[in-house]
Amino acid sequence: MSIMEKQIKQGTVGVVGLGSMGLGSALALVDAGFDVVGFDVNAAAVEKLQAGGGRTVASPSAVAREANIVLVVVVNSDQVDQVVFGESGLAETLAPGGLIIQCTTVAPSYVRQLDEKLAERELGLLDAPISGGSVKARQGELSVMGSGSKACFAQADEVLKTVAAKVYELGDKAGIGSSMKLVNQSLAGVHIAAAAEAMALGIHMGLDPDTVYEVITHSAGNSWMFENRVPHILNGDYTPHSAVDIFVKDLGIVHSTGRELTLPLPIASTALQQFTAASAAGHGREDDSAVIKVYEHLSGLKLPTASKD
Repeated sequence: MSIMEKQIKQGTVGVVGLGSMGLGSALALVDAGFDVVGFDVNAAAVEKLQAGGGRTVASPSAVAREANIVLVVVVNSDQVDQVVFGESGLAETLAPGGLIIQCTTVAPSYVRQLDEKLAERELGLLDAPISGGSVKARQGELSVMGSGSKACFAQADEVLKTVAAKVYELGDKAGIGSSMKLVNQSLAGVHIAAAAEAMALGIHMGLDPDTVYEVITHSAGNSWMFENRVPHILNGDYTPHSAVDIFVKDLGIVHSTGRELTLPLPIASTALQQFTAASAAGHGREDDSAVIKVYEHLSGLKLPTASKD
């Protein structure tokens, strides 16, 4: 299918941020017949989008010249500010009536301010954080926790249906979607940290790690994160699908939001300290299951290795 045929079929969509989830979503859009134009500072990510049938340009503003709907899938609010309002940012060239689908995990207070700034430029915003990881992103099966106007949801409908299996319309104001994502990230981070601690306990007591996994995944102590992340530990494979440093950031936002609300969040704060310790020990860019390596450093715990059959 030629680029022109794709444009006729679905239209052009921009994706800024071609990390594991942004790239997966971009390729899912290509597969569905969209003309996808992307940007990332990482040359390898750019090449992967090109190899998958997408196009790339030299800046976010160049993306916005070609697409009136742009997904922003970057790391944090500083990067969102840079790609939207920085030099050669989206806001320079995105035409009035254009829509930014903001998928990054950020503080609800931040995204409310972002919405106000974009409204002044006659640009729409969907507060649309995503969940599901790199695999579901590539399959177009993410969960979107969205909030924004009915008009913005209507404008984004075909794009959202392509990248997500579940699109939750949580309200008509920016900040609601990001609030829900913080609930999710609090639980996800706590569950990963708890799964790591439980596995460390079992291994330290001399239990076979594979047997621990088998028993717990068929018992009341199981969780989705235990079932999904512990195999990484069992295989000694910490290739990042979602990195330790992501939870340092996300649980940091949870902690800061709790402080804004004068709401103590001691369990999330403890999990944050575990991820921070793992990052400080040099594991920040490893898979988030590498939080178990805190126990390796503290107690000499012998973890399964990648050479295990």
